[in-house]
Amino acid sequence: MDRNGIFEGDDPFAIARRWLAEAEPQELNDPNAIALATVDESGMPNARMVLLKEIETDAFVFYTNYTSKKAQEIEATGKAAFVMHWKSLRRQVRVRGLTEREEGPQADAYYASRSLKSRLGAWASAQSQPLSSRTALMAEVAKITAIKGTNPDRPPFWGGIRIRPVEIEFWADGAFRLHDRFRWTRKVNDEPWEIQRLNP
Repeated sequence: MDRNGIFEGDDPFAIARRWLAEAEPQELNDPNAIALATVDESGMPNARMVLLKEIETDAFVFYTNYTSKKAQEIEATGKAAFVMHWKSLRRQVRVRGLTEREEGPQADAYYASRSLKSRLGAWASAQSQPLSSRTALMAEVAKITAIKGTNPDRPPFWGGIRIRPVEIEFWADGAFRLHDRFRWTRKVNDEPWEIQRLNP
């Protein structure tokens, strides 16, 4: 199969990192934004934008409050999907995979790298739960600030979610809607990838 140019390479994670690096100077805001999809207990889908924080050697990682709707749905199914789209490059990466939590030193290090206000906000926000007013939220932030100070530890209910793909698709815009698409699939993490070119 002829894969050259932007699709060239034997490692899909390296291709994803390369595409993200190429998008960073082009996208005005959040080139690492992904549309994350999950399903609830009835199979009803949910989608929302989150920020992808790491592309590892064999997985993708984002961070969230584990009591949030997305985290609860991921916990229940052990699965998630996302699409990362760069309008400026006319490219997208689609991922489907199995999930696991990242609650160790890696999560601690990322939490510590965030701004103080973001760290305190993680403690103050009961994410996805009803909120009476913005004033109530800011009062909770002030309360947490008084308790936690200027070096809060990572909340036990906040950390990473790692997506280990069983499918990755690279898509690039083509003239006359004749796009280029390559799908990488495997059943388990240790298997070699099967690569197919797809119709637009």
